Amino acid sequence: MNANSTLFDTYQLGNIQLSNKTVMAPMTRSRSTQTHIPTPIMTDYYAQRAGAGLIVTEGVAPSPNGVGYPRIPGLYNQKQIEAWRPITKAVHDKGGKIFAQLMHTGRISHPLNMPEGSIVMAPSAIAASTTKMYTDQEGPQDLPTPKEMTKSDIKKTIEEFAHAAKNAIEAGFDGVELHAANGYLIEQFISPDSNQRTDEYGGSIEGRVKFALEVAEQTIAVIGAEKVGIRLSPYGAFNDINPFSGQEETFTYLAKKLGELNLVYLHLVDHSDMGAPEVPRTLKEEMRDAFGNTVIISGGYDRDRAENHLKDGLGHLVAFGKPFLANPDLVERMKQNAPLNQPDFDTLYTPGEKGYTDYPVLEMSEV
Repeated sequence: MNANSTLFDTYQLGNIQLSNKTVMAPMTRSRSTQTHIPTPIMTDYYAQRAGAGLIVTEGVAPSPNGVGYPRIPGLYNQKQIEAWRPITKAVHDKGGKIFAQLMHTGRISHPLNMPEGSIVMAPSAIAASTTKMYTDQEGPQDLPTPKEMTKSDIKKTIEEFAHAAKNAIEAGFDGVELHAANGYLIEQFISPDSNQRTDEYGGSIEGRVKFALEVAEQTIAVIGAEKVGIRLSPYGAFNDINPFSGQEETFTYLAKKLGELNLVYLHLVDHSDMGAPEVPRTLKEEMRDAFGNTVIISGGYDRDRAENHLKDGLGHLVAFGKPFLANPDLVERMKQNAPLNQPDFDTLYTPGEKGYTDYPVLEMSEV
């Protein structure tokens, strides 16, 4: 890596050029309709943040069974495709690039949040006991015990990921990020806590990562490797997934196999700033080297720390989450070392524009 590289340099990611090395991290905002169709205010929200080198959207359900939370968007029907098109166009019109994060929540779901006829399913019939799910109808609810996926369920779900990726390209996205982090379905297969299968999708490291690799393979087959990234969170502590014995070997092996598939990027998350165990630097370096392509590093970054980790080669791009919530013009603020707005955490998931599209930009702050 160029020792002089900075956060504000351009970067070639596959077939697209990013205007800088900042990434807007995926963050659930729950501003879609109750039938999981994107809304017009989402166009404003993403367009406001098009100064990022790359935007990764909030988690988008690849299928009705993949819907976990209230009012999250989907990419599994034509109405959703049509509703995403103004959003991707608005970002592109401002010179930005945008990937859709495909998030199948697996057991982290509740029937009240899902389309009629959907089924909560997971690798094994083990409920996530440490997590509650908010529902608009009845408030927080215990998570149900999921249905253990059959081979047929697995095959269909992999096909749904690939079909959603095809829909994303039809909707104007530059690519997709497979959400294999934060305790959702793909990570539920990776973790022995949630995957106690005895068939070829469980047991050994090779078995537990098989689902992730097959999702990646089939998604690549539909839209091309240059349009597919993946997000991983070793040492994660969300949604009843905990660090497990052999996880460093597991994630290094997975990174190597993903690199062999030539995915365009690996988005490596360290959630230690949110209370999870810190991901050791040695593991980050091993995964980076095993993967071999672009690595996005993420987790509590500010400008200075981001610059340092770009210059010392830990990653190629840096994702920012919470700072982008309250600072639509985050990149410009970081360039000027200007003060940052603080997010209103009470409005993270509420409907409407408040705490979503009404944060001031730098010019407004100076009036």
